[in-house]
Amino acid sequence: MISRIRSSAGRCRTRCGLHIFLLVAMATATLWAALSYVMPTGAAEPPSYVGAGTCSECHAAETSRWRTSHHALAMQTAAPATVLGDFANATYEHYGVTTTFSRSGDKFMVRTDGPDGALHDYPVGYTFGVYPLQQYLIEFPDGRMQALSIAWDTRPKAEGGQRWFHLYPNEAIPHDDPLHWTGLYQNWNFSCAECHSTDVHKNYDAAKNRYHTTWSEIDVACEACHGAGSRHVAWAKHENADPDKGLEASFKEHAEALWTIDPKTGNAQRDALQPLRTELETCGRCHSRRAELSETWRPGQSLSSTHLVSLIERHLYHVDGQIEDEVYEYGSFRQSKMFAKGVTCSDCHDPHSLELRASGDGVCLQCHAGAKYQAATHSFHEKVVPPLTCVSCHMPSRTYMVVHVRHDHSFRIPRPDRTASFGTPNTCNNCHQDKSPQWAAAAIGRWYGPERKGYQNFAEALHAARTDSPAAASLLHQIVTDARTPGIAVATAFAEMPRYLTPKLVADLRGGLTDIDPLIRLGALRGLEGVAPDQRWSFAGRLLTDPVLAVRVEATSLLAAVPMAGLSADDRQRFEHATQEYVEVQRLAADRPEGRVTLGAFFAQRGQTDEAEAEYRAAMKFAPRSIPAYVNLADLYRGLGRDKEGEKVLREALALAPDNAAVHYALGLLLVRRHDMQEATAMLAKAAELDPQRAHYAYVYAIALNSAGQHDEARRLLETSHTQHPADRETLRGLVSLANDAGDGQAAAHWAELLARLNASEPSETR
Repeated sequence: MISRIRSSAGRCRTRCGLHIFLLVAMATATLWAALSYVMPTGAAEPPSYVGAGTCSECHAAETSRWRTSHHALAMQTAAPATVLGDFANATYEHYGVTTTFSRSGDKFMVRTDGPDGALHDYPVGYTFGVYPLQQYLIEFPDGRMQALSIAWDTRPKAEGGQRWFHLYPNEAIPHDDPLHWTGLYQNWNFSCAECHSTDVHKNYDAAKNRYHTTWSEIDVACEACHGAGSRHVAWAKHENADPDKGLEASFKEHAEALWTIDPKTGNAQRDALQPLRTELETCGRCHSRRAELSETWRPGQSLSSTHLVSLIERHLYHVDGQIEDEVYEYGSFRQSKMFAKGVTCSDCHDPHSLELRASGDGVCLQCHAGAKYQAATHSFHEKVVPPLTCVSCHMPSRTYMVVHVRHDHSFRIPRPDRTASFGTPNTCNNCHQDKSPQWAAAAIGRWYGPERKGYQNFAEALHAARTDSPAAASLLHQIVTDARTPGIAVATAFAEMPRYLTPKLVADLRGGLTDIDPLIRLGALRGLEGVAPDQRWSFAGRLLTDPVLAVRVEATSLLAAVPMAGLSADDRQRFEHATQEYVEVQRLAADRPEGRVTLGAFFAQRGQTDEAEAEYRAAMKFAPRSIPAYVNLADLYRGLGRDKEGEKVLREALALAPDNAAVHYALGLLLVRRHDMQEATAMLAKAAELDPQRAHYAYVYAIALNSAGQHDEARRLLETSHTQHPADRETLRGLVSLANDAGDGQAAAHWAELLARLNASEPSETR
């Protein structure tokens, strides 16, 4: 199994000595090579796109199935045959704005509020999607296309469809809000184009703030998945000896797999696993929560070679890995036992029609014996009407975009017991909403026995890390050293480590940096943020030349604060080369404020203050509500001794976002430096109130209270914060100090003992 190859390669080094390290290095080098796209030998130039029409000449059956698929209908020119919504002068009102949909011949028009808040008439250029909803794109003179927030529900009327609806039904969205249909977050060029068309190039001109976005085909056609087809066409015409038939990638995982049913378990076993899941990495390009780093994507390579994939992060997934925000399928499937056993996308879905390979439970019964899993002793719901299916319990769903039901692809067993412990949802109470999680857990225990752990067993560790539990370090270590933990969960656990580093965790991170899974290497790099900048190079310097772009970018970001004076000339040159690539990657996101802010922060760490200021100002100019740009710019001014300008920036931000904790905190610190303690304390109090999850905010507020003579209030504040963040060392140090100042030796000893327990194994390199 991949997970076992990964665990032995990534985790034995710290325990087994040099001979294991050498074997690991050799194996890793070989597998890293497999993860990098290499142009075929003798190729004079990259392959070019030929179009689905050319493909159909030889692949008629596949083309026929594709033509009615959601891929083929992902984006279309607006026309009577493609527009499904009611444009017969239909109206829709949303928080005082009446939108009218009309038609004149073959031209479809929308009258709605524009970027200035006034009503304007806009021609519909394209349809976007087909089921269960269809959106409409409006093109502006500067090349940007915006998706209307009012969409057409294409479901049958009996299912509640055939109506106009707003994607944010309970929100009044003013014209200057980034969520407005003309705003930043509804921009097709950045947010949508890559996955709804083929061979997309954004072509954003930052100097002019304009787009000239292009595509080879308007929809998701053959070459969107198979890559540019000119070499394959040449092979077909000339029948040369190319064993790969001129294809950039060969999708053989489904066709070449040999599955046999294990009579003991009733489950199928695969003969062998591929070192790189070609299919999943290709499908994951669009079926994942990720950010594009490069437009050089090629099928068959690791997704991380061109994209930054989201881990099991807060607000995206629950701590047990269940879907929360709109994350699509890749991250969930990477957690699953199906993935670990070798199942691939096309084992369940026809890759051309996108339909399931069988109806009902038939897909699951390809590998799971019906005699065992369709029996009443498995479901205990034999009298339920309508009957439950495998998906009902093992693929719980969430609804996004009001009407779009998405199933969780982590294929987990129901765990209602975790709901009480961690607040995670469970499929039992999705139906039995009148019952408690304890009731559901008791039923599970009666039916299946007390030990029902399932495959995903990292919830306790991630919950501990996210709640500042004293047990976090130990639990994170257990997760990353358990060979059964899914790789994406290992990567997430690594990324949670900076605040909890111990010698064991530092050793774990070193092992993670050599793992064959690029997500694990990326997670380990994030874990190293807890290591002092002057010691990071020995950990991560070599990853500046990692074969996977996402890893190189993460390594460059981590090492930005490393003092260059102590490096050799070769190392400095290597870092400068990595810096050029890093800047190029961020420039691809120059049309987003987060791209500008990220690049500005990088420049600031490198001491390039003029460049940093320019990036922050650019973000503020085209995205006035980009609050991180204001906060970072004020911090840059602080370092330059320009607090007067910084205060002006922060007060502008406060006017835009009066409930933003980071703005209050930054302004509070600035006022402390100016000795305006009354307003400073008020600002720091508001920051702590707005974001109680940030223990540091409460700590700084307590210090301000103590300085103002409010000693008891300061102690009570930190004691309350400690109950929420029991593993926060800064809070404990503050409590020790305040207790000593008050002459309360007993309390000081108590807090010092708790701090000592946390610090007992803390490595010197993290201090």
